[in-house]
Amino acid sequence: MRCHGSYRHWTIISLLLAGPLVAPAKAAHPEDDELPHNAPAACTICGGDEEAMARGGIVSHGPFEYGETDSGEVDQTLGSAMIIWIETAHFEIGMALGPYKIPTSEKEKLRAELGRLALVYPDIKPKKVRVLDVWLRAHLYAMRAEDTWNRMLEILQVKESDFPPKETTWLIGTPYWGQGPYLGQVGKYEVLILPSEALSLKYLSHYFGLMIRRSQRWNVIARDTLTLTMHSQQGGLRAEPALHGHLVFNLTHNLIDGFKHYTYETPIWLHEGLAHYLEREIDPRFNTFDSSEGAASDKTRKARWKPEVRSLVDGEKAPHMAQLLTVRSYGDLTLDDHYTCWSMIDYLLAEHPKFLGQLLGAIKGITNNGKFGDATAIPGIHREMIKEHLGMTYARFDAAWGAWVLENYPSR
Repeated sequence: MRCHGSYRHWTIISLLLAGPLVAPAKAAHPEDDELPHNAPAACTICGGDEEAMARGGIVSHGPFEYGETDSGEVDQTLGSAMIIWIETAHFEIGMALGPYKIPTSEKEKLRAELGRLALVYPDIKPKKVRVLDVWLRAHLYAMRAEDTWNRMLEILQVKESDFPPKETTWLIGTPYWGQGPYLGQVGKYEVLILPSEALSLKYLSHYFGLMIRRSQRWNVIARDTLTLTMHSQQGGLRAEPALHGHLVFNLTHNLIDGFKHYTYETPIWLHEGLAHYLEREIDPRFNTFDSSEGAASDKTRKARWKPEVRSLVDGEKAPHMAQLLTVRSYGDLTLDDHYTCWSMIDYLLAEHPKFLGQLLGAIKGITNNGKFGDATAIPGIHREMIKEHLGMTYARFDAAWGAWVLENYPSR
């Protein structure tokens, strides 16, 4: 299990398609030897202009604090990475992937996203863009991160104003909403997207002492922020829809953990199920499966999960809610568990859309006699919330979900 202060977690990706190669990032204006490659003025989208950035929801292009140091030192440590930094209202992002030639199969999706950016940056002509340069990719991923934030607010049924400002002292006897404004965290959520396993390993080993070769989520205690490091040499992450979904999958985990502050662990079925659900909203062909130290994850290349779930229900082989609640490690999840976690989230958001926010709101921010982090109460609260808000026991929940699957999922 993850624990506060040593948030050790990585992911395995199961992908159906391999995308075009992504070249290492290059300076936006290589003819100007004096202009750093990531100088705000070099941005091909906003030019570092404060008004233009503000229109697009961009706070800065750096420098800013990052991880256990700052973006400038990360640049020095990973000198060959050529990172472009971009900060939004809720995220600090480092993008080190190079230009991306848009394949025909991805034009429709990317043009829609570029169309949104063009509303604030009219020089972007979506139908004329053939290659995403590194600055455009940085702005695109900033928008995608904020989209994930907004989606989570919708699911959690919360507003930003619900959370306390920084350096607020919790008043005993009042509801606990965390330690800071970012869903309860003091620091913004971080993302570092690198072009190679070697650079990712160098960053993780240098700053956190980790020898992890896959995507890594980590709790930076000193700054009270949750950070994500990922690289495009995993599986098929060179394809934009795969990389986008992988980002959303991992940000979902971090946002759940950060909700009302990351103080203790919460049920794995909720984490993995909701992360699968939001990733598959992007593109169901590309799926990420969490693993644990020393354990490989069960995974699949199948894009169509509904027939698989229906088969489990038909054969009375689907895991039960009571069983899923006892899972303590991502490595313990079977493929049937992954299918079922995802489908139960699908069912709840379709039939009881307020419930996930109610459930997570109840099991996060638990206090006891003026103390934080009493996670021992989670099983009882979890059971009581299903009874109170859905009017069901676990057995009745399983039956209701199964009946919904048979009514709504195809057999093939």
